Amino acid sequence: MPAYSLALSLLVTAPLLAPGHLLLRDAVSTPRSYLSDAALGLSGAAPRALPQDFAIAVASHILDGGVVVKALLIAGLWLAAWGAARLAAVVVPDAGLPGQFVAATLAVWNPYVAERLLQGHWSLLVGYGCLPWVAAAMLRLRSGDGTSGPTPVWPVLFWTALAGLTPTGLLLAGIVALVCVAAPGAGRGRWMCAAVSLGASTLGALPWLVASVGAGSLSSSQAVGIHEFAARAEPGLGTLGSLAGLGGMWNSQAIPDSRTTLFAVIATLTLLAVVALGLPTVLRMPQAVPLLVLSAVAVALPALAATGPGLAALQATVQAVPGLGVLRDTQKWVALAVPGYAVAAAAAVVTLRPRIPAAATGLVYCLALIAVLPDLAWGVGGKVTTVRYPAGWSTVAAMINADPRPVAVLPPDSMRKFTWAGDAPVLDPLPRWVSADVLTTGDLLIGGQRVPGEGNRARDIEALVLSGAGADELARAGVGWVVVETSGASTASKAPGPDLDLPVAYADDDLTLYRVGGDHPDSQLRGILIAAHLGWLAALVIGGVGTVLALRRRRVAS
Repeated sequence: MPAYSLALSLLVTAPLLAPGHLLLRDAVSTPRSYLSDAALGLSGAAPRALPQDFAIAVASHILDGGVVVKALLIAGLWLAAWGAARLAAVVVPDAGLPGQFVAATLAVWNPYVAERLLQGHWSLLVGYGCLPWVAAAMLRLRSGDGTSGPTPVWPVLFWTALAGLTPTGLLLAGIVALVCVAAPGAGRGRWMCAAVSLGASTLGALPWLVASVGAGSLSSSQAVGIHEFAARAEPGLGTLGSLAGLGGMWNSQAIPDSRTTLFAVIATLTLLAVVALGLPTVLRMPQAVPLLVLSAVAVALPALAATGPGLAALQATVQAVPGLGVLRDTQKWVALAVPGYAVAAAAAVVTLRPRIPAAATGLVYCLALIAVLPDLAWGVGGKVTTVRYPAGWSTVAAMINADPRPVAVLPPDSMRKFTWAGDAPVLDPLPRWVSADVLTTGDLLIGGQRVPGEGNRARDIEALVLSGAGADELARAGVGWVVVETSGASTASKAPGPDLDLPVAYADDDLTLYRVGGDHPDSQLRGILIAAHLGWLAALVIGGVGTVLALRRRRVAS
């Protein structure tokens, strides 16, 4: 099963095996990253990329950052397939290998994976890949693993911490773990299991909890984007049907071509038929019921949130409780449906076994799931691939890193369209390539609507630069460098910005670097944030070592 799961993962991500870096919408990888203020959550923006930026910064001191990101993405899909098979083995053992193959295929070959790949949510897909492992680990805690001693808690700690590479991944894993606490069993008690889940989630959340409170990045401004981030109905399907088929993402530009026509109806009906055929069998299995209930809720709530009253309620909630902007992209929570879908799909083999051999059913189901989403293969039809940075980027990064003072960047806005990076907009890679603080507003332009970010200081500096301020005025404002990305128009404007009367340190066809010389005091919270990230890393390492040792003991005992 690990080999089949890896084959599925590589079939999807094969273009990423080529040299180069992943640079697509929200996915940004650079040769090297640093423990800058932004990487530690001290930039004033919402800590959406913690602790992933910390992890990449540390790992890129050993391997090229592009290799690290691509490896983690491939591993995330591999874990999703393999974990779904393991979960099926725990919940529906009678399904055997055919059922496990179906579960593995469904976990990878679905619209959710395709859309999140196109949006560049590689770290979310790592968390997604951990969900079936979290479910299987918690169900084993509840039922016992058949050994003479108590079932170890280390797997729950490890998989929760790994899913916590991004805040959304951690929340998804924590929800799955708590839901599985409701399963019956003669192993660890429910209160004990709930405490393990909450403890693991708290350790995993330390980086962004500390950043949110200590660095003052909690904000209610994300309520502005509630309507733009709502789930979207696909052709021939209402919003509920799209979500039930694991599709319906808000960004219509990050959708596989096969989901933009009425073929989406056939694909959705095929996926739901595989799941529905397993329900008569899996509903008789008490361990599966919590996951099935979670699947229904994970589809229904985002659908309700896309209605008028749902949008109003969500907007009021995000405005009232700063920090809940993570809820606005409601379709991403449909990931919670996948563990339940996977065990139901595996159980379909058992349902049809009296009439059709299990191996034949498994083969047909796997082929059907792949056939109705053919363009997921090869990087979602070649759209998820690598790029090569122009040579000037390395030069500019090296110059800034030699004197890491705060950097202002033009053109305005966070998204770019580089002539050398394809047609899709991408996040500016400069903040992840330098050790200096890069001043970014975090503003997004979605469907003509500006969704403001939390970078208020960056917004003031940006206005100052655009006004044509001189070097002395910018230096007094704390600007050390100004970078104009001449080959990248922002998504809001065609031109990178005005001509600046500043000392030029470097210029080519892609970039112009101006030396200003200002500086800004370092944050006093760096030590605290590093300690919080080390807490997450300790949970990951200790959980991983404990899981390996527990597995070895089980094998020796058997």
